[in-house]
Amino acid sequence: MVIHNISSSLADTLRQRRQQLATLIDFPVILWSGHNSPRNFPANPYPFRASSHFLYFAGLPLPHAAIRLEAGKLELFMDDPEPSSALWHGELPKREEIAAIIGADVAKTMSELKHRGKDAASIPVQNYRTTLVQSQILQRPVSSPYDLEGRDRELAKAIATLRLTHDAGALTELRQAAAISIEAHKAGMVATPQAKLEAEVRAAMEGVIIAHNMTTAYNSIVTVHGEVLHNETYHHPLQPGDLLLADVGAETPMGWASDITRTWPVSGKFSPTQRDIYDLVLAAHDACIAKIQPGVEYRDIHLLAAQVIAEGLVNLGILQGNPQDLVEMDAHALFFPHGIGHLLGLDVHDMEDLGDLAGYEAERKRSDRFGLGYLRLNRPLKSGMLVTIEPGFYQVPAILNHPQHREKYQNVVNWERLSQFADVRGIRIEDDVLVTSTGTEVLTAALPNQAQAVENLVNQF
Repeated sequence: MVIHNISSSLADTLRQRRQQLATLIDFPVILWSGHNSPRNFPANPYPFRASSHFLYFAGLPLPHAAIRLEAGKLELFMDDPEPSSALWHGELPKREEIAAIIGADVAKTMSELKHRGKDAASIPVQNYRTTLVQSQILQRPVSSPYDLEGRDRELAKAIATLRLTHDAGALTELRQAAAISIEAHKAGMVATPQAKLEAEVRAAMEGVIIAHNMTTAYNSIVTVHGEVLHNETYHHPLQPGDLLLADVGAETPMGWASDITRTWPVSGKFSPTQRDIYDLVLAAHDACIAKIQPGVEYRDIHLLAAQVIAEGLVNLGILQGNPQDLVEMDAHALFFPHGIGHLLGLDVHDMEDLGDLAGYEAERKRSDRFGLGYLRLNRPLKSGMLVTIEPGFYQVPAILNHPQHREKYQNVVNWERLSQFADVRGIRIEDDVLVTSTGTEVLTAALPNQAQAVENLVNQF
């Protein structure tokens, strides 16, 4: 692990976070970073990613480490590297050096943690090896972060309260991730005219991220099959007339994420039908961002997107009827089945390891409606929240051809008119939007999303 170029203010930021935590709970907390997982043999592991809850208070992605928090104090538990490790990994920082960087009050070996687990709360790490250690130290079963009880649940609520809004240290990282993601998307657009496969565009985009010593915050989606929402295959050829959807975001070395989607024509020019749908998705995107401010319900932002999309599809002759009635019967969800976005922070879907505990206001439950069931955030917005806004239009055969949908919506979809838009498999436009005291700051605004500007980028080869 490299620790140079770490901001001198990191220790102050971490100290403030744990002091804020101490105002919300009055019991000790132990958080683990997690372990490497081997791919096939122990010396060939998957890339290590520390638990985000650990990262929020410890700052650095320390493998095989734990922190104990109580009354605003932080104890760091980790072992110094074995002398023999220098042969394979070079000289690594010692425990005391790391403790100074993160402002730990005490630094101890991992073996000293075994007597410190009494009455401590924790959040399970999604790593079986680590959860075994957690159970041993805490002297109780530790299983899943989805069904926390007692002090563990109180801890999760407190952490969610802190992480729902971002401090200055977090925003510095998030802006860095956004800036590199913007450059990655530009590189992907410029590379498209000479690319033969999706994989070549992906390589151009991820190359920018890697060159800035970052990694991807999630598996990149770079596909001509935009109707497959999480397409993670890259073997399809790029053909004239195709739209290429790229959902790619960078993650900083400290673990903070960005999340951007753009859709562009492989040929450098949208067809008339593609342009009609693209402009409609962009209109929904812009309307949602314009409405964001503290106190506004995120659910209402989603419903606004649904309303704009329904109105646009009526104007294009694809849907028939009153747009408001169409939204109430979830007809828009035939083409816009997912939620308008999600929280963004240390996780690309921030804190979703806790289920809906962070994303949903207390006492709120997921809807069973076709058009609301995938809504990931259902809270009033607050200044300091970072959310994505990502409306889309998709022609998913499994949805459009589903017998129940065909029966329910037979009189509101003009199937013949829809067939004229066959060259639009999927379009999504996604930006990262910070809620401010006066409205919004779009962290990804430097990446154009107007159709003509997108075409210009693709044609810059």
